[in-house]
Amino acid sequence: MITGENLKNAVLSGANNITRQKQAVNELNVFPVPDGDTGTNMSMTITAAAKTLMNLDEDENATVEKISQTVASALLRGARGNSGVILSLLFRGFAAGCKGKEALDGAGVADALALGVEAAYKAVLKPTEGTILTVARHAARGAAEAAAAGKDAVEVLAEAREWASRTLEQTPEMLPVLKKAGVVDAGGKGFVVILDGMLTYLRTGEIVPETDGAPAFGSDGVVDTVALREEDITFTYCTEFIVHRDPNATRDPIKMRAYLETIGDSVVVVEDADIIKVHVHTDNPGKAIQEGLQYGMLDRLKIDNMRLQYREQEKATRQKQHQKVAPEKRYGIVAVAAGSGLADIFRDLGCDQVVEGGQTMNPSTQDILAAVEVTPAEEVFVLPNNKNIIMAAEQAVPIADRKVHVIRTKTIPQGVSAALAFDASMETEPLIEAMDAARKTVATGQITYAARDSDFDGVKIREGEILALAEGKLEFTEKDPVRAAVRLCRKLVKDTSQFLTVFYGADVTEETAGQLSEALEKQFNGAVEISVIPGGQPVYHFILSVE
Repeated sequence: MITGENLKNAVLSGANNITRQKQAVNELNVFPVPDGDTGTNMSMTITAAAKTLMNLDEDENATVEKISQTVASALLRGARGNSGVILSLLFRGFAAGCKGKEALDGAGVADALALGVEAAYKAVLKPTEGTILTVARHAARGAAEAAAAGKDAVEVLAEAREWASRTLEQTPEMLPVLKKAGVVDAGGKGFVVILDGMLTYLRTGEIVPETDGAPAFGSDGVVDTVALREEDITFTYCTEFIVHRDPNATRDPIKMRAYLETIGDSVVVVEDADIIKVHVHTDNPGKAIQEGLQYGMLDRLKIDNMRLQYREQEKATRQKQHQKVAPEKRYGIVAVAAGSGLADIFRDLGCDQVVEGGQTMNPSTQDILAAVEVTPAEEVFVLPNNKNIIMAAEQAVPIADRKVHVIRTKTIPQGVSAALAFDASMETEPLIEAMDAARKTVATGQITYAARDSDFDGVKIREGEILALAEGKLEFTEKDPVRAAVRLCRKLVKDTSQFLTVFYGADVTEETAGQLSEALEKQFNGAVEISVIPGGQPVYHFILSVE
């Protein structure tokens, strides 16, 4: 039988396992753009449940009903991205299967898994085969067969994991885009990783640790160190740097690792012929830096005060929870955007709240819910402006203290068009229809860069190469972002087009934006009205809007 205490620890173990492997899951992203965040979204989603479980009062007699309901509630509010939302739905259905039960036997596990799959499929308008949904469905089938054979609870879950793993390997055959990219489904992989972590505890009694003393660096060299409680922070400063090795230095980096272990923990010293990458939690970052200088020149030095970060995060959370306001008007708007320029644009268009988020930083359902509940309106329209945020926004609808309408905007240009169509004098249903129709009239282009080497659809893509996307699909690669933007605009602008708007990103200078403006004016010679506006968005050099 799986008891409430078993289930609690199994979820903690699963959360740690996906946290450990999130970067590997991220790298399964079909396109090599720097927004492959499936692993991060699933990790942050289930970590929200882990934090809640850790803060529960100790109760050795807690039932599976209580634990599963706690997990489902936390996942609902912490869900990020489509993968996180689907994960939360799987657990919500699982919790329904635990209702009224103190513990689960094999049949109970199978029934709960089946209800989880049912809940997830009901929430997705057009389920796609070859995704996490398929993996979870086959896992539930495997569990049902194991339960019918009389196997116990852990054996049933183990059989579900085996079916999930086999199905995951088959996802490239189910979804052509996966086969072209040579990867399995990222969400399905994350689901299997979580099941692995849960089974590790159920089989051994040991919770998978969040790190093993050598946490994996992400693509930017940053290690996530989210503490469940401030007491969990042993040392104050997260210190990171890269040493460019002095060819004349003879000291062995093993000595550096040994020294850092005496002044801190979470020590990572990774070396190759040219550099040494260092990470340590310590109360004496100066000593770590002095040690590094004995091996060569330092680069990318980064010191974060984890205690202050934790307190600021907790303060922000408390503020969000206590800022609900009473309605003062009929309608309000909440938009999601990343970049100060884009945020200002949405505010100028009348949006009451702008939630920071977008590619690589999907806001949670709780983030969107908090923005809705501080909007002084009876009805709130939410513009997700990203296809991977729509499901998280829709999860806020049934739990908000006021009416919420999600306009399914998939891009920033769609969000701007929907906001322009807003008319407070209209009745609700016609207004929803008008905003939804407006978002469909705009074409979106994006210029970004390849985050890694890859081979997609027979085209070799090199890290750092410029990628041109039209409606999220790769059109071509280039060497120069301005040239890529002009080429993509030629594809997007039609004879009937009237407006071309370019939002330039945080890493684009005014000079470069001016060069693009001149090139577009020359290209279209007055055929469309051209605007080049600072968006300040990360990841994308340019976001193109054509109407």
